[in-house]
Amino acid sequence: MQEIRCPKCNEVFQVDDSGYSQIVQQVRDKEFEKEAARRAEELEKAKNSELKIIEMEYEKKLESALSEKSDDISDKEKRITELEARLKSIESEKQLAVANAVRERENSFSEESRKAQKAISDKDIEIAELTAKLKQADNERAFAVDKANSENALALAKKDNEINELNSKLQNKDNEAELRCRAIEEKYAVELKNKDELIEQYKDFKARLSTKMVGETLEQHCLTQFNSLRMSAFPNAYFEKDNNAKSGSKGDFIFRESEDGIEFISIMFEMKNEMDTTATKHKNEDFFKELDKDRNEKGCEYAVLVSMLEADNEFYNAGIVDVSYKYPKMYVIRPQFFIPLISLLRNAARNSLEYKRELALAKAQEVDLTNFENNINEFKNAFSKNYQLASKKFNVAIEEIDKTIDHLQKTKDALLSSENNLRLANNKAEEQLSVKKLTKNAPSIREEFENIANRQSLPGAD
Repeated sequence: MQEIRCPKCNEVFQVDDSGYSQIVQQVRDKEFEKEAARRAEELEKAKNSELKIIEMEYEKKLESALSEKSDDISDKEKRITELEARLKSIESEKQLAVANAVRERENSFSEESRKAQKAISDKDIEIAELTAKLKQADNERAFAVDKANSENALALAKKDNEINELNSKLQNKDNEAELRCRAIEEKYAVELKNKDELIEQYKDFKARLSTKMVGETLEQHCLTQFNSLRMSAFPNAYFEKDNNAKSGSKGDFIFRESEDGIEFISIMFEMKNEMDTTATKHKNEDFFKELDKDRNEKGCEYAVLVSMLEADNEFYNAGIVDVSYKYPKMYVIRPQFFIPLISLLRNAARNSLEYKRELALAKAQEVDLTNFENNINEFKNAFSKNYQLASKKFNVAIEEIDKTIDHLQKTKDALLSSENNLRLANNKAEEQLSVKKLTKNAPSIREEFENIANRQSLPGAD
């Protein structure tokens, strides 16, 4: 059962499928009749406009021919006028000559009178010649007029024939247009039927797809497009799915290309699609922030959103949309611009490859110079450290030597002092070490020593 709303009372009533198809067929027949009537009216207007154009061209050519003939006739009339003026001038001269002759005749009948008669006869001859020329000019004018009329008649007959031929051609065109209209009607009916079937198939296909399958269908489409041109257009490129989701999110595909070990372009792709029956419709802007985050985490220079969202938005349907005003080097495209955008960005980046090579070489040279400076600094630091340690040890050794010298000096002084004391002791021993001095304060011991000495001094004592 199908529901139909009345446009006047807004009442909804139901009809079965057969009734609904009959209503649809009636609407289609009326639309087709309107279209056929419109096409017939357009063909009739085109036919009338072509006839008007032909008539205008014919009138223009006829006016041109008449103007040429009228110019010719005016030239003849001008010539006749000049001849008449000349004739009048000759007649006036003749009258003047006659008057002069009369006056001269009255005066005398001399030789001059004969000359006047001769002049008069000459003038008469000239007048006769001019009269003959005037008649000839009239005849030529009449002949030119007759000729122009005959030519105009022939031109009119020719134009009539052309008009008849054009009418026959227009009739043929009308027949051809009618045949084309019939063919268009048949073709329209077939195409309409095919489109209806295609719409039904598409709706059925969409109904069977899940949300995940809708997105994967767009990804598979882009992957198929790229793989079809990979070996011919991008033989050295890397184009694979982004499977690194350590940060909690990831893109769909990453495109990278390098030459001589120098990466000159990298693109993060995100594919977004949704079903027609999805209740919550997303916008392209909803995915810009996440795409920029994934691009920065994966170290890609460009970010591209391949989107089927907002299908009625003319801004995104215009072609390659640059949204760098929100996020740097970010683009939004429809699937048909997938390969053209890669080629565009790749060719633009390839132009800067030489600069990147020079930059890499400069960086390498700078790294070498930095390493050289680091080696020198390390050598300086090690040498300085060793020098400081050696200097410190040397100073310690000098200090120890100085201490040793001081100690030896003290030992020397002590030895010298001991020698002096020994000398003094020896002197004291030599001076004071005697029995007399030793027994000075010991009278008993002194007496004992005296007794011993006395006994030794006695004869016969051992």
